[in-house]
Amino acid sequence: MDGGFRMHRSAVSGVEAVEAATGRSFSRHTHEQFGIGLIHRGAQKSLSGRGMVEAEAGDVITVNPNEVHDGMPVGDARAWRILYFDPDMFLSLAAEAAEGSSMRFEIPQPVMRDGAIARRFQVLFAAVTGEADAMRSEELLLGLTADILREGGEVEADQSLPSSVARARDLIDDDPCGDISLARMARESGLSRFQLVRAFSRATGLTPHAYLVQARVHLARRLIGRMPLAEVAAASGFADQSHMTRAFTARYGLAPGVYARGRS
Repeated sequence: MDGGFRMHRSAVSGVEAVEAATGRSFSRHTHEQFGIGLIHRGAQKSLSGRGMVEAEAGDVITVNPNEVHDGMPVGDARAWRILYFDPDMFLSLAAEAAEGSSMRFEIPQPVMRDGAIARRFQVLFAAVTGEADAMRSEELLLGLTADILREGGEVEADQSLPSSVARARDLIDDDPCGDISLARMARESGLSRFQLVRAFSRATGLTPHAYLVQARVHLARRLIGRMPLAEVAAASGFADQSHMTRAFTARYGLAPGVYARGRS
């Protein structure tokens, strides 16, 4: 493992498989993908968009796309395995698993204590990182998705961002590499810089700067494997490759080079 993290080669397109064993604490960040994992040693706690939660060995953990969360060990360290699903793929699986009922657009529970789901995840992880054939993997993916979406009651309606914050956020989302300053975002939002920082942080869970860096990390993740890492750094708005590596590793545990090898 690299720094306690390993990215496995995945046999299923649209799914990434990561294994970790670390005492590292992560500051607030997001993923563009759905994540479903399993703690298999130790315990951790995290604050997410669904509240403060704790997970221990045997618990299934989940994350939704763009859900702000952090993570820290309870004790010295913890170990987990996790699968990340491209959103289009996961939503397609969810639509099939729903069988005509109303489809959830997010995973409702951040932690699940369910031995059957945990065992299903373990089998799926082994299949994705092993030699299982396509049909077997598809069966396991559909089964786990259905189990996950059945857990935990109704999903609360999405609360849209205030229009002022949405306009500022759109500046970043539309062009993460652009020359975006706090003053420009404030003008676009119709707020003072102080008002913007306060409103943006309250609405998104990240400061404008943290959101900008996260957007650049997401862009870098999509570009890795298509071009050399130095070019990825430039194309995603970082000052240099070292800057990109620090930002990427701080959020995902994996260095960009390790991530690239896992995708090849």
